[in-house]
Amino acid sequence: MTLEPRPKRYPPPEFPPRRAKLFAKTPPAVFPSILGLLGLVAALRLGLGRMGWDMGPADLAAGLVVALWAFAAVAYAGKIARRPGVVMEDLRVLPGRSGLAALTMGGMAGAGLMTSYSPSVASVLLVLSLACHAVLALALVRLLRSLPPESRAVNPTLHLSLVGFIVAAGPALALGWPLLAEALFWAVIPVAVAIWGLSLKQFAGAVPPAPLRPLLAIHLAPAALLALVAGLLGKPVLAALFLGLGTVYGLLLLTGGRWVTQSGLTPLWGAFTFPLAALASAMLVAGGGWLWPGLALTAAGLVVIPAIAWWVLKRWPGGRLAAVTNAAEA
Repeated sequence: MTLEPRPKRYPPPEFPPRRAKLFAKTPPAVFPSILGLLGLVAALRLGLGRMGWDMGPADLAAGLVVALWAFAAVAYAGKIARRPGVVMEDLRVLPGRSGLAALTMGGMAGAGLMTSYSPSVASVLLVLSLACHAVLALALVRLLRSLPPESRAVNPTLHLSLVGFIVAAGPALALGWPLLAEALFWAVIPVAVAIWGLSLKQFAGAVPPAPLRPLLAIHLAPAALLALVAGLLGKPVLAALFLGLGTVYGLLLLTGGRWVTQSGLTPLWGAFTFPLAALASAMLVAGGGWLWPGLALTAAGLVVIPAIAWWVLKRWPGGRLAAVTNAAEA
């Protein structure tokens, strides 16, 4: 007679429930929405400047949003300090992967907003953010190489990790580092094109499941950011090319909005925020016939982006956001 294996014994539930230590469950999923807010402030400053209006509201918003990013960054740094291994664990899931990339991209965007107030602080923040982004990109590549082939499928979050360096180009120009901006611009173009091509091939073979479809909006971000930087670098042909590409893709997303959002409101909707802000900024930098569409997108962003950010951020306290995005605990 063979005996059945004894069922696994589970520990009894704790009472009162164990409370996580401070910042131990900080979810990376907070950062895409914060990046969207930073991008929105940048677009707002451009829009007010184009119209010749008072910059006071944009300056106030910049201070508030940079402070929000700094608080979230310190919270995640506290999580890393408790157990550094949580970084690799967060990189294993898509919300964590996109969130960590958005964390360092947010530092670059924050440096851009600070250049006119404290160039020295902005310089330190920009260099630190670029270095951390490079470390995360290398860690992601190492992680992907260790996974089985079926787990290495191309997804839009790769743009954030591997193309996100382009966010630093604008601040670099503002700080008087044109060579860095030029190098970043040309370095990320082939990477972005490769990810677009592989993603298109993959999409032709298999449609992404409904919960992951909001991530498709991330494909818009590189086109918008490349258009923005090309405009700042004085490359009108490339700026028009990338801006046209981003606009067409944005219209496709808008047309298929019901299909993209089929799974309902989730933390992944943070992926809608920063591409929208980036496209608005690119249009405002281009000026001319793009001015009014850029102002319209900025106005729409003033409603959409804070609404999504509030929905996501209010789930941070209490651990609800960490639970639904599978954030690691330190």
